[in-house]
Amino acid sequence: MDFVYKKAGTEDLDILTETRIEVLLAANGLPGGTDMSQVREQTRRYYETALAGGTHTAYLVFDGRCLAGAGGVSFFQVMPTYHNSSGWKAYIMNMYTKPAYRRRGIAYRTLDLLVREAESRGVTAISLEATAMGRPLYEAYGFTAMNHEMELPERRTGYHL
Repeated sequence: MDFVYKKAGTEDLDILTETRIEVLLAANGLPGGTDMSQVREQTRRYYETALAGGTHTAYLVFDGRCLAGAGGVSFFQVMPTYHNSSGWKAYIMNMYTKPAYRRRGIAYRTLDLLVREAESRGVTAISLEATAMGRPLYEAYGFTAMNHEMELPERRTGYHL
């Protein structure tokens, strides 16, 4: 079976947006009727700006006219460091293969395209957040767990005195 890997453009906003919503519903275990209207609107706005500005690259994978999978990489700059003198980083996200197409190499090939995109820009600091299902793929590709980062969870209760 020959899959077509298409670098997404602004003409793909609808499919990119809806794929992102599908990914978020699945990754968060949310029911299909969950109100995602604000996320949908902000996602579309993100893609419009980031694709046009070159700070995001996405690939869509097709089996004929049917979407089989997708993945993206966002580029952002932080202060330069000794190990990253440009400060540019890449964050891979929205990796998804529809259940009927899993275990056929789609995610690995998509990941490879995204990593190569980052490398072609001279970006060597590449990271991602892995679900339990995706972790074996990323490890097989060569990603390793990070030991030095921390995260402040979203605080929902307001100010504390």
